[in-house]
Amino acid sequence: MRANFVLAQKGLIEAGFYNKAELGIIGTGAGLAYGLSKFVMAGMSDRSNPKVFLPFGLLLSGLCMTMMGLMPWATSGIAVMFIMIFLNGWFQGMGWPPCGRTMVHWWSKSERGTIVSIWNCAHNVGGMVPGAMVLLASAIYFSNTGEHATAKDVWQQALYYPGIAAMIAAIPVYFVMKDTPQSCGLPPVEKWRNDYPDDYNEETAEKDLSTKEIFVTYVLKNKLLWYIAIANVFVYLIRYGVLKWSPVYLGEVKHFNIKGTAWAYTIYELAAIPGTLLCGWVSDKLFKGKRGLTGFIFMILTTIAVFALWKNPATPEAELAQYAGKAWYENPYQLMDFILMTTIGFLIYGPVMLIGLHALELAPKKAAGTSAGFTGLFGYLGGTVSASAVVGWAAEYYGWDGGFYVMIAGGVLAVLLMFIVMIEEGKHKAKLGDHYGK
Repeated sequence: MRANFVLAQKGLIEAGFYNKAELGIIGTGAGLAYGLSKFVMAGMSDRSNPKVFLPFGLLLSGLCMTMMGLMPWATSGIAVMFIMIFLNGWFQGMGWPPCGRTMVHWWSKSERGTIVSIWNCAHNVGGMVPGAMVLLASAIYFSNTGEHATAKDVWQQALYYPGIAAMIAAIPVYFVMKDTPQSCGLPPVEKWRNDYPDDYNEETAEKDLSTKEIFVTYVLKNKLLWYIAIANVFVYLIRYGVLKWSPVYLGEVKHFNIKGTAWAYTIYELAAIPGTLLCGWVSDKLFKGKRGLTGFIFMILTTIAVFALWKNPATPEAELAQYAGKAWYENPYQLMDFILMTTIGFLIYGPVMLIGLHALELAPKKAAGTSAGFTGLFGYLGGTVSASAVVGWAAEYYGWDGGFYVMIAGGVLAVLLMFIVMIEEGKHKAKLGDHYGK
């Protein structure tokens, strides 16, 4: 539901409805709303039944996009579209908190890294689904008209196809989702699996918390959560900096054609799936739940890969004619860029997943959604804005070297913050158990 508006933008431009600057203004509504909603709605999520909360948000998000695709008034002006996109982003913010809350209640710590990494792959799979739906819309258009569709012919379908799919998906989600194990007559998952953290206290671990306790005591006063939230800004800076600007960079500097750029962009998302799964497995099995250590290692490798992408030489001018008309894999310079894009995609989504998971584990289970929403607030309001505006500004006025300076500096800061978390997380969890259990 977050990727389909991007796919509709070209059609809106070709149809003469909006220009790039106007769509840029409209698009900021989604990131702004999503970041705020992940935090604000997380507080409601912690005191709500995810069986209702999650599908309700999915239903409303799908309804917004369906209305934009089918009702002319919903795309009739910048202000109207901004409001619709803002609402859609707000409703999408109702997704992660109840999911995180559910995972900490139904899976114990020794299996949680693997489970959350599997869940996190939904970002990448979901990012590819709208593209498949646009291809379906194009095929239907060709079947009906005998002509190949252009972007302006299917922009409406790019909005309402995924919207309808989301509303339909809300139905099975309602029937499959459950609240806590105790609400189903089961014991806490730690007792069920005989998998207790060292400082577990059953009496206090399942204690209900007031909204003030959740926000103030266990989130705003949680020093390690602040470290992770700030680290998330810089992790998202690299994630979205590469995602948003690599097509332009590869075309302008590395002489990629449109097909090569599209392949590199796609593999960046695809590589994230095995990378995220591996990261979750490593944090569970090799490092025994040490999320800070796992994130620290993955961010070091990610920063090195971004540096290598920057320093990998472009095809020399004298050799451009030799590789003209050839695919990227026939050009050794571009092949290396492709490998590095794959490597970055493989590595960066692991820390993205781990920060969300770590936030869940740095607070009581009854404050898990708010804790995760807090880190998301920083990631989207700080990281995505920096990836778009700061990297873009640096690249515009200081060349691509300036853009990479920003991303690499962000990677170094993320590594330093993850190192602090790695050192302090053991002490924090011991203190957590002394006060309210885990």
